[in-house]
Amino acid sequence: MSQILPLHVVPTATDATGVLRRLARGGWKTREGFALPEPAWDVSARQLVLFGRVPDLDTAKLAVFAAARGAGVVAICDPKGEVGRALRDDLARIGPLGADDGEPAEESGDSPITAEQAALLARLADGETIAAAASAEYLSLRTANRRIAAARKALGVATTREAVLAYIRLKKEAGDG
Repeated sequence: MSQILPLHVVPTATDATGVLRRLARGGWKTREGFALPEPAWDVSARQLVLFGRVPDLDTAKLAVFAAARGAGVVAICDPKGEVGRALRDDLARIGPLGADDGEPAEESGDSPITAEQAALLARLADGETIAAAASAEYLSLRTANRRIAAARKALGVATTREAVLAYIRLKKEAGDG
């Protein structure tokens, strides 16, 4: 399969949420827990990413086994602790850590807004409500409103409508140049 398997070991649930959002936008299906009930050995065609906390070596073994069968892994544990080091070493034998075919972390090097803000503005540009955009991006409505307010400030505009129009202009400029 030409697609890179997403393998991530992150220290916090917040970091995991960001990775999972990006992967979900890239078409990956996410599921909590590392056990694979599938009878088929190779699950890579399902584009499945398993995630959760890895508190011990037994859970780490489950995560590595799932990755060996073709599932992506987003493991939450201290990457510098004994379990985290063992998990990172074992996953690195399967594929590169931190690489995936999800959206890039940033829209572009010169964009004034973050990828998360851009994703919300793109959904608004497509006609979604803020509530629908928040839900689709796995954010609370309050967090989505804060991200949009930060985008308005970064873009130097007063209203969300103006922010969406500025975002559309940025995308056109990036596409032309």
